[in-house]
Amino acid sequence: MAYDLVIRNGTVVDGTGAPGKRADVAVSDGRIAEIGRVEDGADEIMDAGDCVVAPGFIDPHTHYDAQICWDGAVTPSSWHGVTSVVMGNCGVGIAPCLPEAREIAMRDLVNVEGIPFDVLDKGITWDWETFPEFVDAADARKPSVNLAFLAPLTPFRHYVMGEESMERAATPEEAGRIAGLLGEAVDAGAFGFSTTILNQHVGYEGRPLACRNADDAELTVYAHVLRERGKGTIEIAATKRIGIIDDDQYALLDLLLTESDRPVTFLGLVDRDDVPNAAWDTLEKTAPLLERGVRPQILPLPLTREFNMRNPFSFAAFPSWNRVFVDKSKEGQRAAYADREFRNAFRGEMLKQLNFCDFNRITLHEVKNPALKRLEGQTVTEIAKARGTDEVDAFLDVTLEDDVDNEFIFTSFNTEIGSMTRILNHPHVLIGLGDGGAHVDMLCDAGYPTFLLGKWVRERQAMTLERAVQKLTSEPADLFGIAERGRLREGNWADITIFDPENVGSPERNERSYDLPGGAKRMLRPSRGIECTIVNGKSIYRDGRLVGASSGRVLRS
Repeated sequence: MAYDLVIRNGTVVDGTGAPGKRADVAVSDGRIAEIGRVEDGADEIMDAGDCVVAPGFIDPHTHYDAQICWDGAVTPSSWHGVTSVVMGNCGVGIAPCLPEAREIAMRDLVNVEGIPFDVLDKGITWDWETFPEFVDAADARKPSVNLAFLAPLTPFRHYVMGEESMERAATPEEAGRIAGLLGEAVDAGAFGFSTTILNQHVGYEGRPLACRNADDAELTVYAHVLRERGKGTIEIAATKRIGIIDDDQYALLDLLLTESDRPVTFLGLVDRDDVPNAAWDTLEKTAPLLERGVRPQILPLPLTREFNMRNPFSFAAFPSWNRVFVDKSKEGQRAAYADREFRNAFRGEMLKQLNFCDFNRITLHEVKNPALKRLEGQTVTEIAKARGTDEVDAFLDVTLEDDVDNEFIFTSFNTEIGSMTRILNHPHVLIGLGDGGAHVDMLCDAGYPTFLLGKWVRERQAMTLERAVQKLTSEPADLFGIAERGRLREGNWADITIFDPENVGSPERNERSYDLPGGAKRMLRPSRGIECTIVNGKSIYRDGRLVGASSGRVLRS
């Protein structure tokens, strides 16, 4: 028989963790038809040479909810071998949404996910109101990659409670109505729901993101939605102290796990050099939960991000900075940064969590004021020492001297090779946290699959190639219940990534692009060594460029 596609001469690493083997892969009608020595011909023969033929990578933590309106290839993820993405994380999203509430939903994305309002205003199509309509609209656009959705709790609460969702817990009657909508979402294909308790997740008008107001009784009702259906996963941003689970967060994870009887994944693990063994201590503390189905997430990239003082997301966890998000005009922010009471309050809060804001990790990256150009590349600590002032004053004085147009680079954690090696190889740790589509003006971590394969596998030999591929494919597929994907197996859908193991990788620093709606800036991380990304049997990325196929589909639980 003649196949649609045969990939010859590659090393098949099938996503199970088994050793790679030389084999051909045949594809017919979008599915894998044969693996082994394929004798029959095909409409297309692809020579994989000395490359690895692996399942398409599955990114479990993205925020492409808005971006799919203008970019069905969800770049840059597809450049890095990703064939399926899970959206709707951290409790923030744009469906369901009443027409009169669209600005609130967009402002939530601005504050929580760092996506410029003008980009959202120009790019979101709003051809839906309910969550099932949102999913159907995504499918109708014929995306290039597969799209899987979590139901983010914030828009569901706001749809039922209005602005009171940002102020209080739901009544039993309201929680019942919200649960009904969540049930409709799961029945329409959502892979569970998401929420957050992080202080830095502030939404419209600087108020807490609505899902943060859900109490235990309310969350129990929502967990029962998944229990009753016997499917779905809960994602929660749970570590109020970076990478550390306290007793109250442990209790919350236990509640969600017990009441849903479904897997729970939380954010996140961080390898902190200022708190030795913090990540490992968290793994040991949560070990009973891990055995029952909880999965912490970690990013295999160093946590490095650019930020500007017009959108200072990195400081949203400090209560004193709330006024900066309430009045985001330049005049209002200048007034806040100059206010002595604001500075003193910030200093006081830093004493409680100094490790979160180590000014020796914050470098002045770019200024517009020519008189400040000589300071670019210096840390805030160095600038303060030269000026004979303290770091808070130096940080905010430079900002005011540049009319709030300056940018900093914040370099934090996930850099120590020994401890990261242990964490990445842990059997219950989920590799992810790429945040694709979010914080577009300050970071791009969506390239973590190629970074993992290049830096941690080839260069540092921290894990085997087979184990890394398993962590990028079958493990996220199994956690979320994404069927017939994540493994190269006859009968499964033909989501395939072909990469050169001797060249695959991505740089540690991002590049700037101005390709968002309206020409707005975003940070991008290019890939290297990805020869081809195949979705449902069709090439969507090949030889370093998108090739225009629209073979992706909405995945349904």
